[in-house]
Amino acid sequence: MNDDVLKKLKSAGLLSEIELNLGDVPTGSYALNRVISGDYSKGIPIGMITQFKGPASSGKTVFATHILREGQRKGFYTLFIDSENAYNPEFASSLGINPKKLIYANPPTVEECFGTMTSVVHEIREQDKDTPIIIVYDSIAVSPIAEELKDESFEAHNMIGAMRAKVTGSCLRKINSLLRAEKVALVIINQIREKVGVVYGNPETNAGGGRSLEYYLGVDLRCTIAKGDPIKDDNGLLLGIKGKVKNTKNKITIPFQECEFKLFFDEGLDPLYGLTKLLELDGLVERKGAWYSCGDEKFQAKNLMSKIEKADKNSPFYVLKERLGIV
Repeated sequence: MNDDVLKKLKSAGLLSEIELNLGDVPTGSYALNRVISGDYSKGIPIGMITQFKGPASSGKTVFATHILREGQRKGFYTLFIDSENAYNPEFASSLGINPKKLIYANPPTVEECFGTMTSVVHEIREQDKDTPIIIVYDSIAVSPIAEELKDESFEAHNMIGAMRAKVTGSCLRKINSLLRAEKVALVIINQIREKVGVVYGNPETNAGGGRSLEYYLGVDLRCTIAKGDPIKDDNGLLLGIKGKVKNTKNKITIPFQECEFKLFFDEGLDPLYGLTKLLELDGLVERKGAWYSCGDEKFQAKNLMSKIEKADKNSPFYVLKERLGIV
């Protein structure tokens, strides 16, 4: 390739100067990092839209809160768009969110939610050109469009779905053009609902965004709860939930991978849960019954992190230490 040709194209404005690899934001779960990015130490991509979708109470908002926390730990700007009125500052603080560094907004409509995102990004970029911005929109499913607030009878309009999809598609098209140029990661929370009267085929549908949202997604993640297997203490008190996250669309690694997660109501995600299964899948550990082995050393899943943290360069666990980004 001729460097002179590239210089001429660049001077003519025909060669993009936008950085292609803008980095990532970890999720707080090593297994989920691997499913999203193909790397245990990385997470959602900056410059793209990531969607967490699922039924009610399947952990979507908690996943997004962990991403905001990890963004703050990296020194990134964080914005939470709360259309569900569900933000709990005490719970967010317990998960590690610094409320003084979180930009919070509660716009009433889809148009204003996306308008707020754009305004905040432009305001930050007037002062800081480089630091990434992490935005969580919780959730697109419950945000009405402006027309719904103007007309009380609009809810019964037979074209309401099409009109919502049109408005959302227009908003997505505008915000999508900003993401890579301005180093923004957008996380959208969405609900899965069932269509009434569907006998054949899949009755599930995204509650918000329409089909247009699917086209703009860089990563699409579906959360499900493990029914009949809640986390309880010895007295039967419910402490949390278990479930799975499946990668149904991915522009940065292999799609249709999945991992398990464990979520405690008072502590959030267990960062290690589901990890050993993926390490085994990647050939980094072997399993025999209740025991695993890494090189010549045997261990049980509950002792994995202590083995990794204590590993020096002569230990077979040092490879895992490097893969998890703990070195």
